[in-house]
Amino acid sequence: MKSKASLFHWLFLFLVMSVVGKQCLYGANAPDQTGSAASNNVSQQARDVSGVWSGTFQSRQTSFAPFTLTVAIRRDVSGALVGTTSVSADCMKDGTIHASMAGSNVVLAGGDEEGNHITFEGSLDQSGTVLNLKYVLNGSASARCESDDGAGTMVKR
Repeated sequence: MKSKASLFHWLFLFLVMSVVGKQCLYGANAPDQTGSAASNNVSQQARDVSGVWSGTFQSRQTSFAPFTLTVAIRRDVSGALVGTTSVSADCMKDGTIHASMAGSNVVLAGGDEEGNHITFEGSLDQSGTVLNLKYVLNGSASARCESDDGAGTMVKR
């Protein structure tokens, strides 16, 4: 009976290891023994978009003027990346954004008090100081600026 219980225990452990992998047992930040790929993964995990970023964005539509955006991103008490924006644009006022990062991919999304919403998607460069972003802006119900899209670059100050 004791050997059956022991066998069941080992089979269960094997099943758990095969399903969740060694990251669960050794910790999510433990590097694999795969050389430079592990080093790259660890360095990307350590990168963060917290800080003050500023840049200029150009619409694909010629009737919209370029606009400047400055955003101060910080971690809130729960660890989420949030920021306040300062915008000089016809279709967007100062507001708030939420940021997320997966590797070097970055998403910034938020809006202003008038109901205008903007989403930026792009990537953080290797130095961790330049964001290359595309944006989509959806205007409020006032139809002042129905929608816009374009691209730009933000630099960490």
